Amino acid sequence: MSFSDLKKQSSLGSLTSKLVKEVEKMSTTSSGADERLWKPEMDKTGNGFAVIRFLPAPEGEELPWAKMYSHAFQGPGGWYIENSLTTVGQKDPVSEHNRELWNSGSDADKETVRKQKRKLSYYSNIYVVKDPANPGNEGRVFLFKYGKKIFDKIMEAMQPEFEDETPINPFDFWQGANFKLKIVKKDGYWNYDKSEFDRVAPLLEDDDALEAVWKKQYSLAAVTAPDQFKSYEDLEKRLKYVLGQKNAPRPRLDEEVENEDNDRGSYTPDFTSRRPEPELPTVESSVRRPSNDEDEDDALSYFQRLAED
Repeated sequence: MSFSDLKKQSSLGSLTSKLVKEVEKMSTTSSGADERLWKPEMDKTGNGFAVIRFLPAPEGEELPWAKMYSHAFQGPGGWYIENSLTTVGQKDPVSEHNRELWNSGSDADKETVRKQKRKLSYYSNIYVVKDPANPGNEGRVFLFKYGKKIFDKIMEAMQPEFEDETPINPFDFWQGANFKLKIVKKDGYWNYDKSEFDRVAPLLEDDDALEAVWKKQYSLAAVTAPDQFKSYEDLEKRLKYVLGQKNAPRPRLDEEVENEDNDRGSYTPDFTSRRPEPELPTVESSVRRPSNDEDEDDALSYFQRLAED
């Protein structure tokens, strides 16, 4: 904008209007919710239903999903909720601390390790076919965070167990299938056992429309980009504080992250910043215990391998 344009806008009063609109935009997005992420909404009974379509890898990327390990647990100094550097093949202070505990041979230490183990999440682009709770989401592209239970269903579709079942690629525009997400509250936890893929069919009949959907997808590489992880030193400092081993200043509120997962308690990272938006864990999440049915990582085998290193 040139100086003359600036003066012209001033005389027209358009700068004031523009600033007001920006303030309004800030006010509506200050809740910390990432508008790219879609989450199913439960009804009054605690159940949920939606139909989604997993989309192919975004342009320039190879895989239609991103895989993220994280830690979310509470210690004497508060909550430790961080992305794990093991996601990108680096050493992580929590994993190293857990290995020491596991090798101690103490049953109590092993139980602590189980509570502090890594949590596994996947991210994919989806097209919302049907969302009864929020019809405005239908026909739109979102990022979807899901756990091992749903990922296993995807793998079962690609590699069926029985010979009379035809393998499908759930991420294919033309030869894929819609996913009927059925969530039932069972023993206090969300259960996805009844979820299933529909018959094979194109997402849309028109290739131009499919291409338009494809171009609206979000980068999955950004999910595990370097700016999504704190340094080893920063993570170690936070861990020591949470474990009560060292007096470190409490992180600012904007350093806390959301302790919530579609399958069970992990968190949703902010893909645009190393410092996720604030959403502190609730009292309910602090006492929640994972069910065996929704276990996201095999703690016994994982830490046994650590012990043998």
